[in-house]
Amino acid sequence: MKAPVSWIRDYVDLPEAVSTDELAARLTMLGLKLEALETPADAITGPLVVGRVLTIEKEPQKNGKIINWCTVDVADANGTGEPQGIICGAHNFVEGDLVVVCLPGAVLPGNFEISARKTYGHVSAGMICSSRELGLGEDHGGIIVLPADAGQPGDDAFDVLDMNDSVIEFEINPDRAYALSLRGIAREAATGFDAPFRDPGLRDVPAANDEGQPVVVDDADGCPVFVARSVTGFDPSAPTPDWMVKRLGACGMRPISLGVDITNYVMFELGQPIHGYDRAKLSGAIRVRRAHEGERLTTLDGQERKLSTEDLLITDDSGPIGIAGTMGGQTTELSETTTDVVIEAAHFDAVSIFRTERRHKLPSEASKRFERGVDPELPAAAADRVVELMVELGGATADAGVTVVGRAPARRTVTAATDLPARVTGMEIDAATTVANLELVGCEVVVDGDQLTATVPSWRPDMSDPFDLVEEVARIVGYDKVPSVLPPAPSGGGLPLAQKLRRRVGLVLAGSGWTETISYPFVGDSDWSDLGLADDDERRRTIRMANPLNAEEPQLATTLLPGLLRSLGLNVGRGNADASLFETGLVFLPTGNELAPILGVDRRPSDEEWAAIEKAVPRQPQHLALALSGHREREGWWGPGRQGSWADAIGAVREVAAALGVEVEMAAAAVAPWHPGRCAEIRVGETVLGHAGELHPKVCKAYGVPSRSAAAEVDLDALLGLARVTTPAPTFGSYPVAKEDVALVVDASVPSADVAATLREGAGELLESVRLFDVFTGDQVGEGKKSLAFALRFRAPDRTLKEGEAGAARDAAVALAVERNGAVQR
Repeated sequence: MKAPVSWIRDYVDLPEAVSTDELAARLTMLGLKLEALETPADAITGPLVVGRVLTIEKEPQKNGKIINWCTVDVADANGTGEPQGIICGAHNFVEGDLVVVCLPGAVLPGNFEISARKTYGHVSAGMICSSRELGLGEDHGGIIVLPADAGQPGDDAFDVLDMNDSVIEFEINPDRAYALSLRGIAREAATGFDAPFRDPGLRDVPAANDEGQPVVVDDADGCPVFVARSVTGFDPSAPTPDWMVKRLGACGMRPISLGVDITNYVMFELGQPIHGYDRAKLSGAIRVRRAHEGERLTTLDGQERKLSTEDLLITDDSGPIGIAGTMGGQTTELSETTTDVVIEAAHFDAVSIFRTERRHKLPSEASKRFERGVDPELPAAAADRVVELMVELGGATADAGVTVVGRAPARRTVTAATDLPARVTGMEIDAATTVANLELVGCEVVVDGDQLTATVPSWRPDMSDPFDLVEEVARIVGYDKVPSVLPPAPSGGGLPLAQKLRRRVGLVLAGSGWTETISYPFVGDSDWSDLGLADDDERRRTIRMANPLNAEEPQLATTLLPGLLRSLGLNVGRGNADASLFETGLVFLPTGNELAPILGVDRRPSDEEWAAIEKAVPRQPQHLALALSGHREREGWWGPGRQGSWADAIGAVREVAAALGVEVEMAAAAVAPWHPGRCAEIRVGETVLGHAGELHPKVCKAYGVPSRSAAAEVDLDALLGLARVTTPAPTFGSYPVAKEDVALVVDASVPSADVAATLREGAGELLESVRLFDVFTGDQVGEGKKSLAFALRFRAPDRTLKEGEAGAARDAAVALAVERNGAVQR
């Protein structure tokens, strides 16, 4: 939401000393997150002045283009007082018009430097500017023509164009829909600076009568309030005033026509979306209802849309004329011939608008507000404001008829302890402060002993429980005043055994060179075909989601292999052909009773209801899956590499089982997606834990992995249930490691393992690891000799090593190697 500071000041008497930065900072502390802070004048340097067009000479060019050679009076702004000669390609101005002139030496947005240069046979000394060239909008169809009373030639154009007016852009959270308006932001500013606030939504509106546009609401739940007002004699050719164009542009809205611009202006001003209908194009009464099967509507964006029976529509006797709260239809839109306007200001159900907007992929400024919650008491005031502006700016006459259908729901009440804000935040907040702050945000508060009852304002549908009241009090007192207090450490026995064992599984595999991945637990029908599963395979029986993140993957996974094989294929496709991946995660096995009762939130479920909910939850065992391709051991100076195979997948499962104290058995099996004859069934006694082996060639091709890739999947919960170890998994030190490398020359006959053992002994208890990373032979080390390079890693379990400790330990290790192995340090 973009908010010009001058517009905010229209409704709140902020102190003159309050800067834009201070205003933005205070509003951020109140919960309106600052997204950007812009002042259009900051993007331009150099002279930008008002000019009067004295002469225009139209000069046709060989390419068919006609340019204007103009002389423009800029008074003394150019230093000479002589008229300025400027080439201009636009044609929307005449002699005598006031325009915006950028003189040589200025720099426009985009680092566009203005200079005097020869073009089309003339020396053009400057530029007559359009809105887009100044960064004020996207209109590039012509230059800016100022009103006749905008100023005198030579005046500073920054003030004339209000380019010194800062615009604050906020990221509005979904629960603060009231801030999607200048009314809401100004109220927050008044709260933050304890300044007087003039609510533009408080108006004396005419009472409803039987003389207005007839309206019928068939779905009162979807449309609790509908207000209709009318004007006649509206001038569709009347221009939108410059002040409104500027404010709409600052809010990011392109001006269209006066009628449409007024409805948009009121939406930004009050937060209530408005829609205008050409009364001459309406047929009969306006009706609010759900769509019928097969109905279609061409919306204002020119798209024909197939409507759902869940869509809330605005209709007349001819059929649909708009999607409620989202977008109007083309048949009744305001046009250049509209003189009589019917104004709609209604309140729509937020959930209904949200679903319609998502269903049609049709986001709009209106739906953005309705789906978050608009003030239901605002429609009458908003409609009256539109009528006022159409009369004032468009020469219209207000009809006496006022139609109001329905009424706003009663305001919600919330009861809480008066000391709840103090107890929750840890701040010293007395009852008087709590009451004052709640009243400041619009609540009506009644105190009864140590309890208070707050009647929530109509524009705050998000305030529904006592802790919402706490948040309101805390944000006004100041989140920065909330004390930082460390909570007491609870007593306990550490991690549960099952979690310790799961961590042990991950450590064992990581230590064996496997890399852990995490995949989304969603699959589609194509995955079952890619895995080669038979039509009656139990893994094809899945739970489908009503609103999947991806329409092509609407099912919850019954196996981890699809996601893991996609990850393996992605690695191979990116050049990492030697990959060994594993994943642990839940799979979702339907029980056939997945229909859970839908309960309210006003009470605790009964035992029978809770049992029904539990019965509807699918089984979700934890699985372990592995997949590998390419080399399992890479080639190097130590020798040739080794291609990974089915044996590695089986071996990894054996290693995990051994770490858990479980002895598994293998038996031949034929199960997709593995290759027949190269698949092993993994079991303990009569319990089948899973399968491992080489993937079928068709599966490898489907997932883009090399042939003879291997995979395994086992029921990890079942495996952990058989575990016979209770010792915790190893832990790593939290203090930084110190790295030291040494190169030792020894006789070629001395085993490198002996040298490593000597270094380990000599380095002492600070040594964490020793690793041989290079072996070198050659003339540099002498005949019958070899150079061994070791990486030594030192770490203390209880402190950061001091300077020199690691070096001393390294020197001790080298000294022992010299003594025992005859080593010579290189």
